[in-house]
Amino acid sequence: MQGVASSNPAAPTIEHTGQAGGACATGLFSLRILVSNDDGYLAPGLAALAQAMSAFGAVTVVAPEQNHSGASNSLTLSRPLTVQRAQSGFFYVNGTPTDCVHIALTGLLDAMPDIVVSGINSGQNMGDDTIYSGTVAAAMEGYLFGVPSFAFSLVERGPEHVHDAAHWAAQIVRRYLEAPLPAPFLLNVNLPNLPRDQVKGVQVTRLGKRHHSEPVVRAQNPRGETIYWVGAAGTARDAGPGTDFHATAEGWVSVTPLQIDLTHTGLLPTVRQWLQGP
Repeated sequence: MQGVASSNPAAPTIEHTGQAGGACATGLFSLRILVSNDDGYLAPGLAALAQAMSAFGAVTVVAPEQNHSGASNSLTLSRPLTVQRAQSGFFYVNGTPTDCVHIALTGLLDAMPDIVVSGINSGQNMGDDTIYSGTVAAAMEGYLFGVPSFAFSLVERGPEHVHDAAHWAAQIVRRYLEAPLPAPFLLNVNLPNLPRDQVKGVQVTRLGKRHHSEPVVRAQNPRGETIYWVGAAGTARDAGPGTDFHATAEGWVSVTPLQIDLTHTGLLPTVRQWLQGP
């Protein structure tokens, strides 16, 4: 992968360079790779990602038993969890994506993995979505343990281009292996639903922003009780050049480095003065 100039100076790019997998110029890879997701251990995106990552070393898959989209960084503390193994060899946990990675890193694996990868999610995790995303949360748990971590998501739901997305996921991981970033890091990657040769390349982006989500949908269950379905996500509000929304809409893979520190540093002096005032 070679860098090319971008029309947006804040968004350096990587051009398309063919197939991924196998060996590189520096020799064979031999990594320990933990793969997880939030769509569940039967999801096509998980299988495609695990297969793509097998080019780089030994893959262990630990994923939720059921879909946990929107679970964010929740840990299950109210009950014990079980780990079972499917015929595919994947481990599955009756808990959240964060549970899966936490159990893998602190009790299931014999050694800490070299990288954690999460996905490939069926649906985008851009802008404000990252706050709620179980896909991002699984990768974030690896990051919190000091492991280089990647979260991969397809922009639109559906498995049609999942193997094309897995190809690009492998390209990004390969780039890290050939030219490592300072660790730990957390990269949030969104992939257009396009054939691999129609993807323009990779752009480094910032998170965009959405409008407020749609109102809840009110209904009644068979007992006549009022129930509520959470409304759909809002449309993009900040989707200009440099954002993840803009890059994927233009046919680029979007890579956004994330951080965990939620401190509003700019507001610290104001709050300090507010508390000390009359």
